[in-house]
Amino acid sequence: MPMSAPEIEALLRETFPDADITVQGDDGVHMAAQIIAEEFRGKNRVAQQRMVYAALKGKMDGPSGELHALALTTKAPE
Repeated sequence: MPMSAPEIEALLRETFPDADITVQGDDGVHMAAQIIAEEFRGKNRVAQQRMVYAALKGKMDGPSGELHALALTTKAPE
């Protein structure tokens, strides 16, 4: 079953409660998220994206995952 933007945001908020999070997409399968979080400070882009995937708790795992594609923009606050 596809995931909605609010469902994705809720999962991300569990790990990044003080982050500025924007999730977009209306088909529930191909989505985009921008996460600006202090937790990313000092980490490279790969580490940041791994943190996001971990926060999604397996929802993107393999062909049976609920979320097929998530375009990510991650960074620490300015």
